[in-house]
Amino acid sequence: MKTAPRNAFYAQSGGVTAVINASACGVIEAARKARRHIGHIYAGRDGIVGALTEDLIDISAESPATIRALRHTPAGAFGSARFKLKGLDKNRAEYERLIEVFRAHDIGYFFYNGGNDSMDTALKVSQLGEQLGYPITCIGVPKTVDNDLPLTDCCPGFGSVAKYIAISTLEGAMDVASMARTSTKVFVLEVMGRHAGWIAAAGGLAGRKAGEPPHIILFPEIAFDKARFLARVQECVKSYGYCVIVVSEGAKYPDGKFLAEAGTLDAFGHAQLGGVGPVVANMVREGLGYKYHWAVADYLQRAARHIASKTDVEQAYAVGKAAVEFAVRGMHAVMPAIRRTSSSPYRWKIVPVPLAEVANVEKKVPRNFITADGFGITAACRRYLEPLIAGEDYPPYEKGIPKYVRIRGKTVRKKLKTEFKI
Repeated sequence: MKTAPRNAFYAQSGGVTAVINASACGVIEAARKARRHIGHIYAGRDGIVGALTEDLIDISAESPATIRALRHTPAGAFGSARFKLKGLDKNRAEYERLIEVFRAHDIGYFFYNGGNDSMDTALKVSQLGEQLGYPITCIGVPKTVDNDLPLTDCCPGFGSVAKYIAISTLEGAMDVASMARTSTKVFVLEVMGRHAGWIAAAGGLAGRKAGEPPHIILFPEIAFDKARFLARVQECVKSYGYCVIVVSEGAKYPDGKFLAEAGTLDAFGHAQLGGVGPVVANMVREGLGYKYHWAVADYLQRAARHIASKTDVEQAYAVGKAAVEFAVRGMHAVMPAIRRTSSSPYRWKIVPVPLAEVANVEKKVPRNFITADGFGITAACRRYLEPLIAGEDYPPYEKGIPKYVRIRGKTVRKKLKTEFKI
């Protein structure tokens, strides 16, 4: 017996990336082709918050050209949110509200585009749907610049950040080298990465030979030793005339305390970090007296669509497309993961992995990817990283500026009388 198509809901979660909209494009274009299974396509305005408040965006109001243009547009076109749903045992009402909204709009497919916490949310929604007898197919769509999701070769969003950081490290180092004799001796670049140093590792791609910058990389995986660090800075300045440092925001002392811990918590309950770049730079000034400059890549590293990795764009689109294909084939509570089949040449494919094995698990930089002294990347790490930053996928330009797109964002009429307070 043929069943009627059911509606789909897509939401973006957490920190956005240069290619998360490419995943949205993949989801939407695939869903529009799956009319035997999927009816209307909705998106949450500002992520999961849109579902809780029944603030849905009608994707049918967006033209095919607009959806295609999402592939080259950075940030979150539908809005994202740092809003972590608690466990089912702690706040069941939030999950029941999601099911209530889904039921009101006959949503049978839930595509959640995010990182570790988002995969956990998608898993919990699938579990509650089963408990409440509401059939809902939940698929997690991977995204995180931190590259710390397990069971996938890499995470969409990371390759473009890695490319940006590698290039910025190279160009910044050339600037410092040209001025070092009479001016700045030390340059510190702070990058994202709370617990995993993948982005910091990418800075290592800027140099290929001994003595080429970055001279020091500070990883969250390696406990920070101030004396060893300052000795290495001094050694580099004496040997090369200058020193370039890439430091992860999550660099920490042996006791686990972050170098830049601010003493407050963010929306996900994580320690709020206050900026490790100036902390490290001040250590250099106080300990060695060198003139320095520091920079924080911050939002720039994850928003830089103009210099995105072609590999990253292709993978981001592919996981979005595969999410829909898996869903209509009857798969449930899975995430489309990237599996590397060859490194040279780089080849990959998309495979489903269980959300239960992905949720709340962090993949850190393995020790064999970090040099014995803890300050650089190994050849194995370089072999892993280089294919992920390969290729260029420039957006169209108009009058010298990238031509990005904005959605109409037409609101779907609410059906529930009750409101949910965030």
